[in-house]
Amino acid sequence: MPDVTTSEVLVDLIGFPTVSRDPNRQLIDYCAGLLGDVGVDSHIIENDEGTKANLFATIGPADRPGVMLSGHTDVVPVDGQAWTRPAFEATEEDGRIYGRGTADMKGFVAAALVAARQAATMELKTPLHLALSYDEEIGCVGVRSLIDMLASAPVRPRMCIVGEPTGMRVATGHKGKTAIEATCIGAEAHSALAPTAVNAIHLACDLIAEIRTIQDELAANGTQDYAFDVPYTTLHAGLIHGGVALNIVPNAAFVKFEIRNLPADDPDAILAQLKASLEPAIAAARERAPQADIMLEVTNSYPGLDTALEQDVVGLVTSLTGGNERIKVAFGTEGGLFSRDLDIPTVVCGPGFMDQGHKPDEFVSLDQLASCDAMLAALNARLAAGL
Repeated sequence: MPDVTTSEVLVDLIGFPTVSRDPNRQLIDYCAGLLGDVGVDSHIIENDEGTKANLFATIGPADRPGVMLSGHTDVVPVDGQAWTRPAFEATEEDGRIYGRGTADMKGFVAAALVAARQAATMELKTPLHLALSYDEEIGCVGVRSLIDMLASAPVRPRMCIVGEPTGMRVATGHKGKTAIEATCIGAEAHSALAPTAVNAIHLACDLIAEIRTIQDELAANGTQDYAFDVPYTTLHAGLIHGGVALNIVPNAAFVKFEIRNLPADDPDAILAQLKASLEPAIAAARERAPQADIMLEVTNSYPGLDTALEQDVVGLVTSLTGGNERIKVAFGTEGGLFSRDLDIPTVVCGPGFMDQGHKPDEFVSLDQLASCDAMLAALNARLAAGL
């Protein structure tokens, strides 16, 4: 197959509408084909239904650890957004490529595929690893099976670059996230007799009030890390519903909320604090209805990332980009899992900016893609020299 450019590969990738709710197999097969054309075998890790898959490939010697390039292949939905260009058809205009996923993060995936193809033509002394995952956008879900595979592998990567959009700056940290669903149980009655019942929506309001109190405490007195835009751990209630009719005291209400924690903070401890703060409200409600309760269930979580500046990966990627700025990002990545579960030192560095992600008319600039290509070409040269 003739040489392909990052822009050309990105155009193809945008054409696969890999919203997290939909399959990604066609895109993964396309990526495996690009690698197979230059003699690189891909290890495909399917989900139970065979509709989605991760991809892992190694270029160069397989008996020693190398540098892993990590990217997710899923994108967020475009439903309800006012796009002025086709969301799943790349549009090049004014030095930018528009389309869902251009910044978050198919631009990096395209650059990584091109770099892998180039690496396959070189004699690498240190290998290049490529890891592509699914369902990152719904909580770093799909990558777990790839992590399990690497955990049992005889050799695992020495370090990792997650290519989320950072404007090609080196990010050494990000927050963790814990998603929780609360079920508030009350007791119904005619609304004319409301004081005799337990209003589940009121219990939900008690929960949200405690969430806000803890948030205020964290903002005022909690751990602070000013490398982040928001320098403290946050709690946020995003969804609430309950009730059937205005004249019925509702017997159930549901709240979904999250904790986005600094790496130094323990989300389990925060959740335990929240549960303890709810005990008086639950006890008061049970005086009228023994079944009254506020039950909290963690539905998903991933850890934060906090890579020490002394780690080799920080110095390497900084030297590859030529910039000295080190940042931390508020959004989560799979890097925290690689670091915690596999002990792989990780940084985040990729083309584009998250300000463009998740919005209509998402784009990445050609300049950013060129900078990423230059970084990965320099990486390949270092791998050929043995790092």
